[in-house]
Formats: sequence, C-alpha cells, structure tokens
Amino acid sequence: MTNGWASPQRLLGVPGIFGMSWLLLLLTVPTVQAQNQYEFGAITRGDRQEKSLSLVFTGHAYAEGAEFIRKALQEQRVPASFFFTGDFYRNPDFNEQIRALQADGHYLGAHSDRHLLYASWDDRNDLLITREQFVADLMANYKELARFGVSMEEAPFFLPPYEWYNDSIALWTQEMGLQLINYTRGTLSHADYTTEDMPNFRSSEAIFDSIRDWESFGAAGFNGFILLVHIGAGPGRADKFYHRLPALLTLMREWGYSWVPLKELLGPIP
Repeated sequence: MTNGWASPQRLLGVPGIFGMSWLLLLLTVPTVQAQNQYEFGAITRGDRQEKSLSLVFTGHAYAEGAEFIRKALQEQRVPASFFFTGDFYRNPDFNEQIRALQADGHYLGAHSDRHLLYASWDDRNDLLITREQFVADLMANYKELARFGVSMEEAPFFLPPYEWYNDSIALWTQEMGLQLINYTRGTLSHADYTTEDMPNFRSSEAIFDSIRDWESFGAAGFNGFILLVHIGAGPGRADKFYHRLPALLTLMREWGYSWVPLKELLGPIP
C-alpha cells in the first residue's frame, strides 16, 4: 500500500517535475508533516504557523443536515471532509446525499463500520476490543466506502468513532497503512449532537460563542485547526448547529483564515 510518497525514480521520470519544482516538492512535503500536532498517535492539528483550517463532518445514524450543509459549502466554495460509518454508507436513505457530496469533490472517509467504542470512557488505556476486531470492523467500513469508488489509498485518514481512542488504536491504524486523525480541542463544535435532556447539552449559541472565544484567547487561534461538526443530530435535538454553518464559514474568512482540504492541511500520511 502506498504511503503517499512517490519514489525519486517516478518523480525524475515525470516531465515538468525535474529541477526546481522537484526540489520544492521534496522540501515542502516533509515540512508540512513535521508541523502536524499529535495526541496519542493521532494527528489533531496541522501547522500552527499557517492561517488555514479544515472542516470535517462525521455521520452514523443521522443525516438530516446533509442538504443544508452541502448548499452552504457550495455557495461559499468551501472544501470539506466527510467521515461516515459503514452503517451510514449502507443506509439507502443516505446514498443520494453521499453521491452528491462526492460529486462536489469533498473527501469521503471512514469512521468505523459499526461505530464501536474502542476504549473505556473512564480510562482510555482500557481497550474494549481486540486488534482482530478492530481490523475486521475498519475493513468492513472501507468495503462499504469502496462501493462509492473510493479506495483505502484515496482515503488514508481515519477518524475514530466517538472521537475516542488511544495509542494502540493509532498504532493498529498505522499498521494498516492509514493515519488516525481527530478534531482539534478548544471549541464545543463537536458537542452539536447533544440533546436538551443530556447533562452535557450545549446550545448552538454556546457552541458558536466557544468558537469566538477561541479566536480571542486560544493558542494560535484556528491556525491548522481541524473543526468537527456532525452531519445530523437526530430528532432529539431541535437546535441544529449546522444552521449556523453559513455564518461560521463567513466569520472565519473575515478573520483572515482559508478553508483548505484536509490533505492540504496535513500533507500525505507519514
């Protein structure tokens, strides 16, 4: 399986790459990788010196925001990455939305097959699955992704279910030729799935306020940020944060940030 690097022989054999362009490629790609921030083996942030960020969405059981999100991204020409479970890809009700996102050029990736909890909430070092179970589940996810014409090589970034993992999960992912990633901590955007009856409920206003606060007080602002939002929260949440997406996209640009594809933010996998 390719690791994202082309061999020197291939580079030298491609017209137009030899010379200064080839040298720049060799110099810049490792630099992008070297600036990435890791937590427990997963990339959680890109280069903190660059005023750019990436938008990622996850989905498992719900997708009621898909059409609204797609139109918002289209109108502002923002690239995004969508990480779905095998159950999501298998759901015939979601096929049209998936195809539409794919046609728009967005990244489609894996989020596990059955949305398993890999480790205890009380102790992330306490694994709840074996390596064999992990590999079988993730391969099943990629099998469903392949039905949409996307191979593992084309979707090397894997975002874990529940956004919860440990260094063993990161290692197993790497052994499969993939790279584990997760959202950048600092805002409450990932809490947009919470419902009013949950003790950890966060309203859309509170989530948006947390984003404004991070720009004012967070380290390096949103430089290199991976901002996560859910494609759907289900009927239990009436206050849908994705309705704030147009304002969020505009606000980041007003602050001087560029929305870039995940592969551009993070570079090829190590």
